[in-house]
Amino acid sequence: MLFRGTETHTRSVLKAVSWRTLGTLDTFAISWFMTGRVEIAGSIAGLEVVTKIAWYYLHERVWSAISWGHR
Repeated sequence: MLFRGTETHTRSVLKAVSWRTLGTLDTFAISWFMTGRVEIAGSIAGLEVVTKIAWYYLHERVWSAISWGHR
């Protein structure tokens, strides 16, 4: 599938990484609070950072290819 959005792939990747850094810190803190164990919180945060960066990147690329809502 070819995407023709207004953002470069590099910009989309950097936005995804910066957003996931914040999200992963949040997930880690919540997991630690809920389980009381740093090891489990780290495992949860480590797994979700990988999956959510990929989903965010794809989400951004798809939305950048949709002309609806652009002026």
